[in-house]
Amino acid sequence: MLTFRPPYFIITLLLFITEVLIALFLHDEIIRPYVGDFLVVILIYCFLRSFLNIAVLPTALFVLVFSYTLEVLQYFNLVEMLGLHEYKLARIVIGTSFEWIDLLAYTLGVLFVVSLEKTKTACRWNRSGSKIS
Repeated sequence: MLTFRPPYFIITLLLFITEVLIALFLHDEIIRPYVGDFLVVILIYCFLRSFLNIAVLPTALFVLVFSYTLEVLQYFNLVEMLGLHEYKLARIVIGTSFEWIDLLAYTLGVLFVVSLEKTKTACRWNRSGSKIS
């Protein structure tokens, strides 16, 4: 079940750096709130695929449910309930405000990664005539 996949790990690191740069330097109304949410589900997906040998769809669905759960917990002010409101990192990682559009960004991010995986698999089929894992 455990297997290390360097390409996914490299993408994870690049996405993490991108997310940190967005959080530190962008304070706009589109990229930080929406592109950041779109990218974070891809980051989580790639992180899981870096170490776990789980199929694409179960991994993608787990990431989507996890993201939705965190968003709903934001609605209930999880950061406040845990007494972490004074910690900026907790507010950034967990989030502090529920937005319906965030659910859309998570969904689009997961659909994007699933479509990339499907395309990657199709290309492997076309090159070899059979599936390569």
